[in-house]
Amino acid sequence: MHKMENLLPIGSIVILEGGNIKLMIYGRKQILVTDDDRNGQLFDYLSAPYPEGYVSQEYTYVFNHENIAEVVFKGHIDSEEEEFQKVLQKATAE
Repeated sequence: MHKMENLLPIGSIVILEGGNIKLMIYGRKQILVTDDDRNGQLFDYLSAPYPEGYVSQEYTYVFNHENIAEVVFKGHIDSEEEEFQKVLQKATAE
C-alpha cells in the first residue's frame, strides 16, 4: 500500500482529465449526499468553476486526486496547512 501524496491546498485551480474548464478547490475529503448511487461516497475534493466560484449546488464538482490532469495554480501553504496535511495523512492511513 503506497502512502497518499498530500492533497492540494484550498484555492488550488485544476483541470480534470477529459475536462476543459478550470475548477477551484474549496473543500477536501467530502462525503457526497445525493439521491443517486454516489450517495455516501468520499471524494478528495469539492470544487467550483473558476473564475465564477460557487454559483449553486448544480455547479459544484467532486473528484479524486487521480482525476487531475493539470494543476494550473497551487493554493496557499502555511504552517496551518502543513499541520492539516498531517491530520489528513493520519485519517486516511486508518
